[in-house]
Amino acid sequence: MKRFFVVLVCVLCAGVAGTRPDAAGANESGSYTAFAAGKYLTALELAQEEAEAGSKEAYTLMGEIYKDGLGVAQDYGKAADAYAKGADLGDPNAQFSLGLLVVQGRGVRKDPRIAGNLFEQAAKAGNPAAQYNLALLYLSGQGRTANETKAAEWMEKSANAGNPQAQYDLGAFYQFGRGVPIDQKKAAGWTGKAAEAGLPAAEVEYATMLFKGQGIEKDEKRAAKLFMLAAEKGNPVAQNRLARLYANGVGFEPDSVKAAKWHLLARTAGVSDFALDVMLAKLSKEQRVEAERLVDGWETGRLTYDAPAEEAPAQKLPAQKLPAQELPAQELPAPAPNP
Repeated sequence: MKRFFVVLVCVLCAGVAGTRPDAAGANESGSYTAFAAGKYLTALELAQEEAEAGSKEAYTLMGEIYKDGLGVAQDYGKAADAYAKGADLGDPNAQFSLGLLVVQGRGVRKDPRIAGNLFEQAAKAGNPAAQYNLALLYLSGQGRTANETKAAEWMEKSANAGNPQAQYDLGAFYQFGRGVPIDQKKAAGWTGKAAEAGLPAAEVEYATMLFKGQGIEKDEKRAAKLFMLAAEKGNPVAQNRLARLYANGVGFEPDSVKAAKWHLLARTAGVSDFALDVMLAKLSKEQRVEAERLVDGWETGRLTYDAPAEEAPAQKLPAQKLPAQELPAQELPAPAPNP
């Protein structure tokens, strides 16, 4: 499944790495050490002292504390003020975080153009999340004149820096020719990197590519394992595909009960499938009860793994074959118009 988020608030709230202080920062100052230990008030006090001494990172930490309300009341205004001071001193994390607040209008006036300027400053300094979000601005035409070529350039920078979401979206650029020539091999390569990083949507898309031999050598067994990984993470499309694989005995031993389990989970999440509904209706009472037991077990975390075909137990309940159905990739929506 390939898609881009053209509603910036949704994108910027999820799917990208933020500026949460990490172990590296904790080794650099007392404020970061306190933050890493969960002593947020102490971290804030120390950060204020360090900021007064000229530490740009300290301002960024203060912004993080106020933004998330860690040990203090959440205050986007104070967060924006702290980030702004860190940004003025040249901290890329502060520039990026302030850009997030500006594009959402939290604690400051909403202004995609100014947010784009902040993202660009941080992006040029090598911040992968800023590079990713700058690419989205160019793609959607919000805060930047729509330019798919520039969107692809910044997306690739973020992808090369190891951002899984950027790798996944860059795969879509190559798959559908957005800002770059269509190249199915590169599309599969970048999607595969995102899948290896554990991004469920990428696992589904890469599994589809493997299943169809699109840009990569066909490998149904490997595809089945990726569908399993994504399904276990709760991806309803993967759950639907996995149900079909079990029903048809592709990649796994045919098993109507496990097919029913994954179909029920997918259907509950909104992915319908008439052919699987027909299969479900033909199950015996005992098979239906067992399938529902597996669903309950999965939902409560007691049963979270179905063995691949080579590890499957010898005793199998009979499966009912379904008509073949292609596993489609979903197309990109058109970018939003320039405001």
